Amino acid sequence: MKRILLPVLFAAFLLVGCLVAPGRRGSGIVVVPALPSIVVLEEEPYYYHGGYHYYYRNGGWSYSTSRNGPWVELPRDRYPKEVRFKGRGDERGEGEKRGHDKHDRD
Repeated sequence: MKRILLPVLFAAFLLVGCLVAPGRRGSGIVVVPALPSIVVLEEEPYYYHGGYHYYYRNGGWSYSTSRNGPWVELPRDRYPKEVRFKGRGDERGEGEKRGHDKHDRD
């Protein structure tokens, strides 16, 4: 019995960890996938992943089911570890790391 209970509890924990309240306009609970560890943005600050549109602005992320919004603030535990910008800086793109100051990387 204990061998079955532990995996079931673990699966329930993972599912609950993926649930996000949609904010002011929505009702109920929505499953919003976490962004990948590294997100590479093109010229515009939009990223599409897991059926959702994500918008990056001033170091923060919002999500929506449509690129036109309405936008809801993404919880910080869903943020990528690093954001890179294609075509900026050197060939690899210049990145911003969450929790790191740019001056710490020099």
